[in-house]
Amino acid sequence: MTARPYDIDGRADGERRRDAALDLLAARRDVYVLRGRRALLAVLLGNGTATADDVRAAVELPAGIGPKLFGAVPKALLAAGAIAADGYGKTTRPTAHARPVTVWRLLNRGKAESWLAALTLTCRTLGNLETHSYGSQISK
Repeated sequence: MTARPYDIDGRADGERRRDAALDLLAARRDVYVLRGRRALLAVLLGNGTATADDVRAAVELPAGIGPKLFGAVPKALLAAGAIAADGYGKTTRPTAHARPVTVWRLLNRGKAESWLAALTLTCRTLGNLETHSYGSQISK
């Protein structure tokens, strides 16, 4: 079966829309996206794999801010070649009803460590650090 041109165009348009929405979330909720990236990298550097559950557990959101912003967390790390998707697992959060979540794998330790150092510097500049139970600092 061959893909029809509108199927390909539709998928490409959907990906563009998704990327635009994630970029907007990253810009408008930058503090929480930075926190999420630091948390994701900390878990990946310690365990080799991580999911959105790890990020959700590490980054507390204030009332009124929805968790959709966490979708923007891996995008830049993926584009940089620091991480890669490694299939799907079931979420461990009961409220998410065991739905599938992407399992992220550490692809390049050096790139991940560079990102973490840069994020740490950014957060220090903003005065936005706290020590996390993963053994590294993540932004508050």
